[in-house]
Amino acid sequence: MPITELLTRNAKLYGAEVSLIERDPAVGSRRTITWRQFEDDANRFANILLAKGIKKGDKVAILMTNCLEWLPIYFGVLKTGALATPFNFRYTAEEIRDCLNICDARILIFGPEFVERVTKVKNQIAKVEEFIFVGEGTPDFCQSYSQLMAKASAAPVDKKLTDDDNAALYFTSGTTGFPKAILHTHAALMSACVTEQKHHGQTREDNFLCIPPLYHTGAKMHWFGSLISASKAVLLRGVKPQWIFEAISEEKITVVWLLVPWAQDILDAIECGDVNLKDYQLSQWRLMHIGAQPVPPSLILRWREVFPHHLYDTNYGLSESTGPGCVHLGVENIHKVGAIGKPGYNWQALITDQDGKPVPQGSVGELLIKGPGVMKCYYKDEQATAAAIKDGWLYTGDMAQMDEDGFIYLVDRKKDLVICGGENIFPVQIEDFLHNHPAIKDVAVIGLPDQRLGEIVTAIIELKNNADCSETEIKEFCSQLPRYKRPRQIIFADVPRNATGKIEKPRLRQQYCRVQVASF
Repeated sequence: MPITELLTRNAKLYGAEVSLIERDPAVGSRRTITWRQFEDDANRFANILLAKGIKKGDKVAILMTNCLEWLPIYFGVLKTGALATPFNFRYTAEEIRDCLNICDARILIFGPEFVERVTKVKNQIAKVEEFIFVGEGTPDFCQSYSQLMAKASAAPVDKKLTDDDNAALYFTSGTTGFPKAILHTHAALMSACVTEQKHHGQTREDNFLCIPPLYHTGAKMHWFGSLISASKAVLLRGVKPQWIFEAISEEKITVVWLLVPWAQDILDAIECGDVNLKDYQLSQWRLMHIGAQPVPPSLILRWREVFPHHLYDTNYGLSESTGPGCVHLGVENIHKVGAIGKPGYNWQALITDQDGKPVPQGSVGELLIKGPGVMKCYYKDEQATAAAIKDGWLYTGDMAQMDEDGFIYLVDRKKDLVICGGENIFPVQIEDFLHNHPAIKDVAVIGLPDQRLGEIVTAIIELKNNADCSETEIKEFCSQLPRYKRPRQIIFADVPRNATGKIEKPRLRQQYCRVQVASF
């Protein structure tokens, strides 16, 4: 069934119960809505969109940080039959413009953090007809979300939706770094709900702490376990360990999903005495799961020493697979920490050679997955779709190997992504930027292993003859980039290229990263 029916069901059966809690420790605020309010707000926003002429198949872009309005807006879009299109809140103005033009969005709804960026490119967007602003001090080119909602009807929307209807576009990028829009159906979103609950066993007694951004499939699809089980969730605006523990204690959180840096920060805060576990009510906390980047086994061993009674899990997934869960470790397999696991519920996996043939156990090949959450296509990109999906199998671009017990281990990525703190960073974008520096002859960007962040962006820079340039000068030049894209390490050296002109990044990784492949 369409995923919107789960929200309607929850409102009917548990309407008076709290569904979402927003905590913003920086300002000391706490807001809540019930399942009935959630459904009513989604209906109101759907009716607003319908009154503006939004129809089935249209795109509505969402550019917001986590807040109580985010999910009702998302479901309001879905109820109209339009496609919800979340944007990474770290996008530059130019990336916002380009993604809006790629997806042909008719409406952009955005928050106060993005006024400057949207204003800069608002006249360069081809098909956006209206801007809706969520917050105080609405810009003069926008309509106020709160004013629209105050006048809108909460009557149910009379739109017939099916499992096969398109539901959402999520942006990713290929090896070139150019964004591609991933198309998912209602059936795919529903499959994520089922897989998440099957893996983590959410019931109506659970309370999920959601810290990562909701534009990310990982955060939203993990929250889908709360949706299908009609259980509470807390949206925490902030990642300080003290704030996390206050939320767990005061809201009686039972399930927490963390990124590697946050787990590292928590353990460091406990060890240095900034956090005293005796100050918090933690006995109800049953599960910590972690993902979005390779998880160091040493981190989990350290976690288990501090939290010996916690269940632990990790999931592997891609936006093309409707987020996490296509490969899943399982709470019963703590002894296999370091693996990403086995095929998840309703999923299959293969490791193949370059010809698509399965490799022997223990050999390295490309990870392929198949299941109900595989994307329908890359929107308006038949060539990329054909390269990624063959006979129903999604070619992930990740290199992996399988041990004798059937557990899968990631080895390397065919794609040249750097994953820093759970965020995908595309080296070519940084390389193109650095090429604008007058002293640089050539540049290659790779990821170096980092215990806390997973990887850090590293730039290998080849200077022009007789050029004089320091690391400080390069870092000052990179201050124009978004903070998360700035190289954290600069190496001045020759950049090797092969006979066809391509940078030999495997050689650079071997030289500087010293990547070690597990053996079985």
